[in-house]
Amino acid sequence: MSQPQQAYTATDHAMMARALRLAQKGAYTTKPNPMVGCVIAQGDEVVGTGWHERKGGPHAEVFALQAAGERARGATAYVTLEPCSHVGSTGPCADALISAGVTRVVGAVRDPFPEVDGSGFEKLRAAGIQVDVGLMEAQARQLNKGFFSRIERGRPWVRVKLATSLDGRSALASGDSKWISGEAARRDVQKWRARAGAILTGAGTVLMDDPHLTVRLGDDTPFVPPLRVVLDPGLATVQRGHVREGGAPTLYIHATDARMPRGVEADHVAVPVEAGRMDLGAVLKLLAQRQINEVQVEAGATLAGAFLTSGLVDELLLYVAPVMLGERARPLFDNLHIDEMTERLNMHVAETRRIGEDVRVFVHPGPAPK
Repeated sequence: MSQPQQAYTATDHAMMARALRLAQKGAYTTKPNPMVGCVIAQGDEVVGTGWHERKGGPHAEVFALQAAGERARGATAYVTLEPCSHVGSTGPCADALISAGVTRVVGAVRDPFPEVDGSGFEKLRAAGIQVDVGLMEAQARQLNKGFFSRIERGRPWVRVKLATSLDGRSALASGDSKWISGEAARRDVQKWRARAGAILTGAGTVLMDDPHLTVRLGDDTPFVPPLRVVLDPGLATVQRGHVREGGAPTLYIHATDARMPRGVEADHVAVPVEAGRMDLGAVLKLLAQRQINEVQVEAGATLAGAFLTSGLVDELLLYVAPVMLGERARPLFDNLHIDEMTERLNMHVAETRRIGEDVRVFVHPGPAPK
């Protein structure tokens, strides 16, 4: 059970906020594992910190306990996600905390992963450790929204990235969209690509724009290359395009009656197509089975509109450029078919930020949370 918010001290809040900042450092390298941070403190003195740095490596608690050494005995451990209680790539973190002699564990949120799901906290309590859960829970869930989506909903978190003009256009009538946004915005996109488990596009975008769909951070920042996913019902693009090049893996998702050309080797899988439209829910379920937490959709108006009208968009990442493209230019979304004001799709702006000459806007479907 979560502890009432007023029961936590200012020190508790400060320590958990630090643990969340530490967790964020693993944004590009922990997938498909969640990002986790840990702070070990004696009162208001930090004696050890750590974060989960990469999949298969030690967890945040292990690093923090190593840094704290003997000073972990009698201390409080602040963790952004429930300590694991099972043997996976590493040993149980709950056991490590017990062995180190901590007397209190403050957890932000319970881990919904079936092999944990409360058992870590139960093990700590059984060992006589005070366990308080729920401090900054909303922030902890937001940090790992893709992980929670995959485990709890059975599908990844879907982010649709679009560059738009002031008059709401995504490309000229010819399909040309290079470049609506400025260089700073294009660099910013790379950070969101780096944290995604998959970058998804359609065959039309591959044929028109021939994108690489790779991460280009421009420095030595480590990252796990996201899976490139091409929705191509007839496998029209499987023998062409930059998406076949480079070190990032590529998956082609096609209709059940499509056949891979002889002699072509590619990772591919079929999903149902109904009335000429690919079953996007089945696509996302398939990606969840491949342990994809976050999908970044970078596609044209047709596919972006299909995700939106299917109710499968969790957030829009819009880069609004100070340009006008005119009435003949293409819209952001096709096939919305809104004729009455009562049919409009309600959205709320979650965040805005200036990126160079452009404005980055995060928009979430539905009314603003209360």
